[in-house]
Amino acid sequence: MKKLLLIGLFGLLSLNIYAQDQDDNGIYNGEKYGYIIEKSGKKIEGVVQLHGGYSSPWQNQLKVKFAAIADIDKVKNRIKFKTYDSDDIKEYMLYQGDTPRIFKSVKYSNIREALNSSESSTGLAAGFKAINNLSRTEQFAEVVVEGKITVYKLYGYPTALSANSTQAISQAETDRLRENPNYIFSKKGGKVEELTPAKAKIILADCPYVKAKIAKGEYGSLKNEEKKRSGFGKFIRDEISNATVDKLSIINEVIYDYNENCK
Repeated sequence: MKKLLLIGLFGLLSLNIYAQDQDDNGIYNGEKYGYIIEKSGKKIEGVVQLHGGYSSPWQNQLKVKFAAIADIDKVKNRIKFKTYDSDDIKEYMLYQGDTPRIFKSVKYSNIREALNSSESSTGLAAGFKAINNLSRTEQFAEVVVEGKITVYKLYGYPTALSANSTQAISQAETDRLRENPNYIFSKKGGKVEELTPAKAKIILADCPYVKAKIAKGEYGSLKNEEKKRSGFGKFIRDEISNATVDKLSIINEVIYDYNENCK
């Protein structure tokens, strides 16, 4: 069992290393320029192309295709992409219509989805899936809210054998992963952690304005928090049940209030 899991992990690493060296030619269709930010902090404008699509948004967390302006031939409508991952760049942005979508490299392992493997798969598949989520300690996450508290959207990964393609994933698992992203946060550039109602109350406590509203029960999204439970088994159940919390309401109602009104 351990040998098989290690083979799967090393296979993933080999695929990722190989993919970074590949160039990809495409057709230029007048796309609005986005950008990448290198690890050095240098910002480069050009055309950004997502690695994943609607059915596999987690792939956008693995890699991104980018062509600098110098690599775009507007006369021949040709474009030369290079592929980058979270080890190569700090951030990328592209436009969806007129709306910018920003993805930043974050250090975070998706423990909740790794634990949730037992709910959606069993045996060797569950082991591969757990490794696939826990082994990715640095990945791109899409910015939902940016401010003193920045919130990101992060999707779980399917089994290791299918994380880099849309094949061999059951429709039920695909739908669950796509429709139930996790939300993580960083306060003032600090450690990235999972957003939960209990954690929200802690990180918001340094702002008297928001703290007073919490005490008065003015935030509906924080009213139904369960009492904290102890024990490892209960911890696992809590991690899984966090998926059912309406985190978007916490973000739109409470985090927004904090970023707008607190120092």
